[in-house]
Amino acid sequence: MAVTGIILFGFVFVHMIGNLKLFEAGEFNLYRDGAYSPVRYLDAYGFFLRHVGEPFVPAYTLLWIARTVLLVAVALHIWAAWTLARTSREARPQAYIAKAKVHTAYASRTMRWGGVIILLFVIYHLLHLTWNIIHPGGAAATPYDRVVNGFQIWSVVLAYTIAVIAVGLHVRHGTWSALTTLGANTSSLARQRLNVIAYAVAGLLTLGFLLPPFAILFGFVS
Repeated sequence: MAVTGIILFGFVFVHMIGNLKLFEAGEFNLYRDGAYSPVRYLDAYGFFLRHVGEPFVPAYTLLWIARTVLLVAVALHIWAAWTLARTSREARPQAYIAKAKVHTAYASRTMRWGGVIILLFVIYHLLHLTWNIIHPGGAAATPYDRVVNGFQIWSVVLAYTIAVIAVGLHVRHGTWSALTTLGANTSSLARQRLNVIAYAVAGLLTLGFLLPPFAILFGFVS
């Protein structure tokens, strides 16, 4: 659970940095089809992801390797969560008469429904911005235009916000749990530091992902 969580966190962090290319001013002279052409930095970033490794490997090769690793990590992460939940139920088949609101209760309240929200949103996100199958705000050929068109609609921003908050909660507890599993939770001072780290990481990711949609919604980016 911890190892796959770290892999997924690495992807989410890099994805956030890529999203912030939306704010990079000016244009990038991209070399393609034998000539240079000016494109927005977000579009250049998307082109880089598809063509990284050329000419040593064909286009999309490294991208599909990364996607495969992510799919395997997601599958193992879900399997680990299901296995841990089943093991917990088998270890205590009879429920407690009184339940204290402890750290594990937080996990059960947020991680399960949060994981479902994240999974459903990832499917929608792929249909919209990756595969260009659905077009809220209007169809567009480039990633930049698809992002701007989609996030001009308040309902799309609302759905995105709910998903990002779910990611933030998931990352907050996941950071705590992963570091604990890997041996960092050794004392009360260490637990305090872990708490600060977990909230800081989750807050950074939440803010980083919410900046682009709200900047577009309120007209700062167009």
